[in-house]
Amino acid sequence: MITCTRCIMDSVNDRNLIVDDKGVCNHCYAYDKAIKNTPALNDGDKKSLEMVNLMKEEGKGKPYDCILGISGGVDSTYLAWLAKQKGLRVLLVHCDNGWNSELAVQNVHNICKFTGFDLETNVLDWEEFKDIQLAFFKAHVIDLELPYDYALMITIYKAALKYKINYVLTGHNVATEGTYLPKSWRHDKTDIVNIKDIHNKFGKLKMKTFPHFSFFKQLMVHKKLKTVAFLNYTFVSQKTMKDTIIRDFEWRDYGGKHFENIFTRFYQGYILPKKFNVNKRQFHFSILVQSKQITREQALKLYEEEYYSQELISSDKDFVLKKLNLSEEEFEKFINTKEVLHSNYDSISKYWDKYFNTIRRGKKLLLLKNK
Repeated sequence: MITCTRCIMDSVNDRNLIVDDKGVCNHCYAYDKAIKNTPALNDGDKKSLEMVNLMKEEGKGKPYDCILGISGGVDSTYLAWLAKQKGLRVLLVHCDNGWNSELAVQNVHNICKFTGFDLETNVLDWEEFKDIQLAFFKAHVIDLELPYDYALMITIYKAALKYKINYVLTGHNVATEGTYLPKSWRHDKTDIVNIKDIHNKFGKLKMKTFPHFSFFKQLMVHKKLKTVAFLNYTFVSQKTMKDTIIRDFEWRDYGGKHFENIFTRFYQGYILPKKFNVNKRQFHFSILVQSKQITREQALKLYEEEYYSQELISSDKDFVLKKLNLSEEEFEKFINTKEVLHSNYDSISKYWDKYFNTIRRGKKLLLLKNK
């Protein structure tokens, strides 16, 4: 086992971990590079004000200046609070996949109550979404959250197009979320091709209502919408964010990152460590070490603490299996079956390759024509 000497990442959790001769890992260097390029280190306050003014200017004559997807978690809740302070007119968007905890519902309600922002909620068809989720179980790929993450993205895109909104606020924050999760833990969240191929192979129902765009429509919307990561314009600690939203929004903590969703809680807290030998908390604590919010020693101690009790695991397991109509035997077979890579199924990367090859051929023809 290789362990980073600066953060707490190791090669058991991340099989692609790379360390240099000082014992410092690739995630630490990626963080250092990303943090240097954040607006917070380059006239963040000035750039933040300029961005706010730009959004307000482009929002004239429209009902909203920008759009924000919310889950009731820390980052999106604090971002809603920040947008309120900046006087922005925000459309809040929530995608309900049937797994929200009661606490998440209350936190979302409080965001609307204290900001006065409008909320649009897209409730996914449960039987159809369940069929897609079960297909991902049968595919044995690691990113079981891909269908929901994609659905949320498209829900935001559709609302932005509906109201002619040009700006999407994102809760991404280098200081508390780092850059990207290890490649072996995730898959491209825009990959509708992967979702469709897995569902076609293992699903039973037709994908009629699941939010999705074609490859080229996704491409056009990606180019049109501008993403604004306000949390990168100033350094805000995780503790400060929590203290603020608890004070002003009566926000209640879930006890874990992304634990506002019952399936996400069970997936991250049980399925990932049990089947895929991945514990995301190691990465989350490593970021806090990299950003000097806690020490490496504190991170190691927190990492060893119980955060998902056996009682809650048992309760969540019973709930998840019952809701998905999975037997104990079927679930245990899933847990004990070897992982299958997302790349074993069709992927949007093939379309990107065709797209870029077409662009390159077009440029070559244009150069030849102009000679």
